[in-house]
Parts: sequence; structure tokens; C-alpha cells
Amino acid sequence: MKTDQELKDIVKSKYSEIALQDKETNMSSCCGAGGCSTEVYNIMSEDYDTLNGYNPDADLGLGCGLPTQFAKIKAGDVVVDLGSGAGNDCFVARHETGETGKVIGIDFTPAMIDRARENAEKRGFNNVEFRQGDIEQMPITSNVADVIVSNCVLNLVPNKDGVFKEIFRVLKPGGHFSISDVVLKGALPAGLQTDAEMYAGCVAGAIQKDTYLGMIFNNGFQNVTIQKEKPIVIPDDILVNYLSKDEIDSFKNGNTGIFSVTVYAEKPANACVPGSGCC
Repeated sequence: MKTDQELKDIVKSKYSEIALQDKETNMSSCCGAGGCSTEVYNIMSEDYDTLNGYNPDADLGLGCGLPTQFAKIKAGDVVVDLGSGAGNDCFVARHETGETGKVIGIDFTPAMIDRARENAEKRGFNNVEFRQGDIEQMPITSNVADVIVSNCVLNLVPNKDGVFKEIFRVLKPGGHFSISDVVLKGALPAGLQTDAEMYAGCVAGAIQKDTYLGMIFNNGFQNVTIQKEKPIVIPDDILVNYLSKDEIDSFKNGNTGIFSVTVYAEKPANACVPGSGCC
């Protein structure tokens, strides 16, 4: 079992490589983690083409949902995107929040921050900024965000409960989040659970759906809603790198399911975070 720091180092290394790749290369792999498929499979990502504010240059094909579509962003909102990558969801959020709002992207990987800043500067987006940091310890003060979004990122973080605590801290009372992520129903085969590539590929780091939702409830959020859910199918030419034929057959015919879910939840309007100054 790798330590939390070893897992973070794997993610930082893989996503530094991904930052230099194009969307087509990323989409032909396990959530961009490596060239492990012999054909181009759109394994998890969804089509952003119909969303206003979409910029193809900022889309690396790494998501597993469309959280900004469901995020109920209003003009003037402060929006924070966790794991902002090249800026894709930030730019969609900017269209919704308008010139009077502000969008802050946080990413763990310096190469991603550089690419996102370049994309923002090309478009003259002065109310979009990108900060390098760990979403387990966000470089943002408490009670500032109206909306938090994230797309296929929390499954990469060892301490998911810590991230939900940080989301609660950073949201304003009455604020909300819309997060797309990968969750499980049933146990993954050991070959998928322990492989670093599958961890960076958004699968091995996923946890049980009930556990995931339980963390949200236990951290004080209310009105928790699944806005969208879809199954994720891993192609055989990827599975063969990690499992035997018998294991693949057992996995495909068993009770294990891998799902993309988009979850909405609200911080209570009467909430107060100790030490934030609101009490």
C-alpha cells in the first residue's frame, strides 16, 4: 500500500505529462494517464461543445462529467474550481458569472497552472485566476465562494474527507457545490486497485458510492442530490494490462460497477466555521 505522499507524487508526475499533451492523446488513455488503449476511447469525458464559454484549447479531455452545467452559477458569483487543469471548467464558469464575478482555479501541478494562465491571458480573462495548491489545504480564505465545482479530481486525492472539510470551510454560508467524480459499487479487482497507472487514471482512487455520499453528509452539508449518474466501462484492451482473462470475465460479469456521478450539496445558511470570524 502506497503512502498518501507517494500517491500524490504519482498524480503530480502523471499530470505534469498530461499538461503537455493534446485532448486526443489524453482521451485515448485511462483518463489521460497513459497510452494504454489501442483505439481512441472516450472513456469518461463528456462533450462540452454545447456549453457557453467552452474553449477547446483548455479542454484536455480529463473530466468525467459536466459539473458547471449543473452548478447553478449566477452573475456575480465567486466560483472555485478544484483541480482546474488547463482551465476548461473555469472558463465555462466565467461565462455564467460574468464580468462582475470571479473564478479561482486551484491545481496541484505547476505545468497545469502554467497552461491555464496562458489560456486565460490569451483571452483577456482578467477575472479568472489560477493558484497552485493542494485541495486538502486550499490557498483560499474561509467563506468566500458562492459555488465550488470539480471534475474528476477528488478520486485522485487520498484524504477525500479532508477535501470536503475544506469545501465546507471555503463556501459561504448558503453556498453550494456541484462535483463530478468516479465512485464504485462493489470491490475492484486487486490488479486495478494497486496499480499506479489506474490510480492516476481516476479508477483505483475511487471509493464506494455510499461512503462518498456519507462523507458529504457527515461534514454538515444539506440537500445532497445526485444530479447525474452514468456507468463507466473500461475497454478490454485496457483491462488486459492489469487482469488475466479469467479476472476480466469475473470483473465484467460480477457485481462491481464504476460510475461517474455529479453530486450537488449546500452549506447551511446558518453555518459558521470556527475561527473564520463569522461567529
